[in-house]
Amino acid sequence: MTRWQPLPDALPREARHLVEQMRVLKGRTGLSLAELARRTAYSKSSWQRYLSGAKLPPRGAAQVLGRLAGADQPRLLALWELAEQAWPQGVSEPAGPPEAPAEAGPEPSGGSTHGRWRTAALAAFAVIVLLVAGLLWALPRRAGDRTTARPRGVFSRAGRSRRASRGRRP
Repeated sequence: MTRWQPLPDALPREARHLVEQMRVLKGRTGLSLAELARRTAYSKSSWQRYLSGAKLPPRGAAQVLGRLAGADQPRLLALWELAEQAWPQGVSEPAGPPEAPAEAGPEPSGGSTHGRWRTAALAAFAVIVLLVAGLLWALPRRAGDRTTARPRGVFSRAGRSRRASRGRRP
């Protein structure tokens, strides 16, 4: 169990209640901050700031922590909305994960640089596999493979079938 520092005295009651609830939920998951960061789109340092009361957690962070802990989502989001209104101005972060990674902010989609590289590598591999499969399908068969070639002697140069004209004499 993580031993938390006391929350800042300047933190409003609503914000204090949200942070305390999120600390309980984090404890319920049994995850460390590093494990929590690996399972979410927020870095370990971001979770530390959110759970210490230094920053208002984004709505998405509260949602994902609630999902991981099996919490009552509507109640948790109501707490978040009250805390957002009461949070000291100029200290909050955006409501969702950032579009561009900040130095100390949450990491987008994967939780770490390793996760983003892995996702990019898998996507590149999938594209390569599809391209190779397409080329193999589209390229002509080898010269020795007669399964798709037209059989010789079925049609004459005049366009008539030799088989149809075999019974007739010219």
